[in-house]
Amino acid sequence: MIATPTATGHPGRNAALLTLARDAALPALAESFATVLARFDDVLFDRAGTAGASQLLFLDGMRELRRRRDDIVVGFRTHLARAWSALEQGEPLSAEATLAGQIEDGLSLVPEHVLESRLAVRNFATVLLRDWKPVLARLDRRLGMIAGGLELNADTNPISPEHIGVAIHEAFAGCELAPEVRLVLIKLCERDLHAPIGKRYEKVDEQLAAAGVMPQMAAPRRPAPRPPTPRDELDELVDALDTAQHGNDDATAPAWARRFADRWAESRGRMQSSHGASSHAGGADGAEGLSGNQGMLLEALHELLQQTRHVREDATSAASVAVGQQRPLSQREMMSVLSLLQATPSATLRAAIGEDGESLAQRLKSEVLSGATRLGVDPGQARLDPQDEDAIDLVGMLFDVMLDERDLEGRSRELIGRLVVPFVKVAMLDRRMFVQKTHPARKLLNSLAEACEGNTGESQAERVLMGKVEEIIERLVAEFNENLAIFLTLEEEFRDFLAQHRRRIEIAERRAAETQRGQEKLEMARTRAAAELDRRIADATLPQAIGEFLRQPWQHHLTLSVLREGEDGASVDEALALADGLLEEVAEARRKIVGKPWLQAWHPALRKVFASVGVHADAATSAIDALHDTLQGIAESRPELERALPELPQVVLPAPPAQEAPAVELGSKVDVSDFDNADADRFRGMEIGSWLDFVDKDGKVQAGKLSWVSPISSRLLFVNRRGVRFCVASPEELAVMVRLGRLRAHIDDGAFDSAMQGVIDRLDTKNATVH
Repeated sequence: MIATPTATGHPGRNAALLTLARDAALPALAESFATVLARFDDVLFDRAGTAGASQLLFLDGMRELRRRRDDIVVGFRTHLARAWSALEQGEPLSAEATLAGQIEDGLSLVPEHVLESRLAVRNFATVLLRDWKPVLARLDRRLGMIAGGLELNADTNPISPEHIGVAIHEAFAGCELAPEVRLVLIKLCERDLHAPIGKRYEKVDEQLAAAGVMPQMAAPRRPAPRPPTPRDELDELVDALDTAQHGNDDATAPAWARRFADRWAESRGRMQSSHGASSHAGGADGAEGLSGNQGMLLEALHELLQQTRHVREDATSAASVAVGQQRPLSQREMMSVLSLLQATPSATLRAAIGEDGESLAQRLKSEVLSGATRLGVDPGQARLDPQDEDAIDLVGMLFDVMLDERDLEGRSRELIGRLVVPFVKVAMLDRRMFVQKTHPARKLLNSLAEACEGNTGESQAERVLMGKVEEIIERLVAEFNENLAIFLTLEEEFRDFLAQHRRRIEIAERRAAETQRGQEKLEMARTRAAAELDRRIADATLPQAIGEFLRQPWQHHLTLSVLREGEDGASVDEALALADGLLEEVAEARRKIVGKPWLQAWHPALRKVFASVGVHADAATSAIDALHDTLQGIAESRPELERALPELPQVVLPAPPAQEAPAVELGSKVDVSDFDNADADRFRGMEIGSWLDFVDKDGKVQAGKLSWVSPISSRLLFVNRRGVRFCVASPEELAVMVRLGRLRAHIDDGAFDSAMQGVIDRLDTKNATVH
């Protein structure tokens, strides 16, 4: 049973159980931190060996860690002790306010290294909150109960991941560490402290339950694992593809391959081992170099293309003329024609790349047959080999989907379009590109598409990135003959460049989250100050000087106080007391109380208010005198004594952020209250770092990453691939977008696999037409 509360001044607080919980939690958490910290210098030493130009930074960090180890542990322990002490006093400490309170002015720019550290420990907390959510929910309630019936949450529970994150931040705050070293250390804490912290939560929870604290909240029993179901041959095919592509890792086959295998299995019946790889001899390698399953997938693609070709092409297309006595173009002839198109693409091909609705596959086949005449081939006596035609069809449709559905406009579209001909050559030389995720050609395309998508060249970083994209594509077009090694070389070079660019994107993303956080805090502070003013004066008629004072300097001062100290800060209470006191003196003056020393008790508070708007010394004295004389004039019924405030400096806080519309315009006729609550709940529980696909009215898709969730408004901030904010919306608004088909789950398979999924979708539609 729960012991009788013994604390005085805190009804319901149980000091004995608080001590029990503190002794079960704080020493063990500090010990776990000290234990993992002792290993970090070795990790930094190992990192230094592979850090290249940053080697000295990691070595310096290793020495600093060894020198300051005891101080670091003390810093960690001190914050948790402080947070626990606040709980015992009945005034839980806010982790967010503590983390944000290291700067004086809520509007100041945070130094880059501090910003990165703060955001890194927030990510640390997010991971632990997600993984230990059930036990933390129980601890919030149990600790709140023994602390006197308080309502605790992730921000105020003194041993929550939020407070542990703050403790880690403060532990390293005094160390001289390079930003990248500090971030590595926080990431190591996330990795190594995850399990011991979770076990400690469970231990404290068990001890409190055993002591009789809300014993009805038992830990849920874990369901027994469900026996695996037998896999059919279709699953085996896709799993075999995974193994062929990735060895024995846990990667999964791309969505397009699974869906296509499913469709093909349905139309052909269950797959039998007797189905061999395609043995068509017209290609560069036939089935050589392909596993049986890879060849099977390519054979299925070939069959589907054949089934749908007459639906996709009209009777006059170059690819559907009567075969008669025509001979297929040889591989050497095909490569020669494609090399000419690669070096000098025709105007019609460039136009097809720039226009929606034009089939690249059709245009390419026409251009190839037309180009054959430049080699002395009579177009009336030649045709495309069926396997070469497959290669052109697949690559053409692949780029059609990519250019139609991705956010590629202007220069980005033109650059990606220049890759069409080189990729047709790759498809003819090495059909494994379609079935191997690790193929260097598709990896290069994924990276280039990522760099181009949504890149309008507005910022210097975007222009630099586009310059590198152009350089890579120019080299590919100029140097690629029939040696695929150029793709590996360029992919490795661009990958290194893109890694540096992603680092800049992370900084931009963190800055966007911090900016949004600051804007919402300002919006909250403005709303609170306006509400407090309205509550006190509403439509009341006040003397001019008193009304001007409350509506201008006082409201500004209260806004800043809320912004800096939070809703319950000491300066906030002082400002509210000043307004109440001033209004009380107005009431007394109207009751004709003569001889009162007006405002004498409020001079210090008044000077603080005027100082916040830049009025000091004699100017502040003059303003206070105007208030005094106004009250005196009212009390003595002498209007001539009343004075207006002297002219004050114009001090304006930044405007509060406009309610930003979702990235996809919903339209004025949409009922924004019509949504599925289950969808809204999913968005409320979405993890930071999750991606969604936003679809505009033209069908263009832009991927957005959840970067931050406002603790004030619960709105979700999404950034694009450049780390730039492009959508801030509530869970309900996002649920409406789902209902309208404007928002969907994001499958991060890369541009190549996503486009292949689109190709299969289009072929499925055509195949349904055939049948």
